[in-house]
Amino acid sequence: MPTPSPTRRAVDGAAVWLWPGRALYAGPSLRLGPHSGAVACLAVGVDAPFAVRPVTGGELRARTALIAPRMRHRLMMPGDRMVFLYLEPGSADDRACRTGFTAGQGEILTGHRHEDDLLAGAAELSPHTPVPRVTAWIAGAVGHAGTSYADPRIAAATRRLVDARRPLPAGPLAAELGLSESRFLRLFRDGTGTSYRRFRLWAQMHRAARALAAGHNLTRAAADGHFASPSHLSTAFHAMFGLTPSALLSGNPTIHCLDPSPEALT
Repeated sequence: MPTPSPTRRAVDGAAVWLWPGRALYAGPSLRLGPHSGAVACLAVGVDAPFAVRPVTGGELRARTALIAPRMRHRLMMPGDRMVFLYLEPGSADDRACRTGFTAGQGEILTGHRHEDDLLAGAAELSPHTPVPRVTAWIAGAVGHAGTSYADPRIAAATRRLVDARRPLPAGPLAAELGLSESRFLRLFRDGTGTSYRRFRLWAQMHRAARALAAGHNLTRAAADGHFASPSHLSTAFHAMFGLTPSALLSGNPTIHCLDPSPEALT
């Protein structure tokens, strides 16, 4: 069972759980303006239905909705609490989650087939929820519990990326594992469901979040995450999730950073 890193304690019940490849937020509605991110977002209205308004026009009301990457939109949330599950596009999580929806159109899917169970579970999520219960909720949302990496070299590579003390290009890591770079990159995508570059970015976010969870500031978090500066971290974070680290941290969430291996997801 994975052990969370030191946590940043919340006063208002907001919490973030982060793995390379997925992230979960539970807490007060973030009240964002029009935004988009590079990841898929499963939104759950814990207290009440919400509306998804694409900037191109129209509106869909839902209690559960899956919003496609890079679709600029605004969420209108009358309820106090929301849950957001962020998934790497094209990953096994993303593909499986999409099959769980029964309605919606285009880049917005609504009505998860297990909506009642997701709502009940989402209402129980808090900074102190045990990790197995959190991952069980995610498994219900995405429709599978995760599997082990078939190739132990890829499992080793993911651990190296998360723990790297310096930026780690694909070539040197492939050489460490006795593989050509091209072969390594193919095996990495097959094993993780995403590219080496994307996983490395998630790993950088993971390292930065570990610094924040330990109480460090954004300058230290950027350095630990191998970002050139706090502004570089903020820009990368905003591009991925659709909000800045400062906007997220203003709610003083408890941050849990979890092991990257799929075994840690079950």
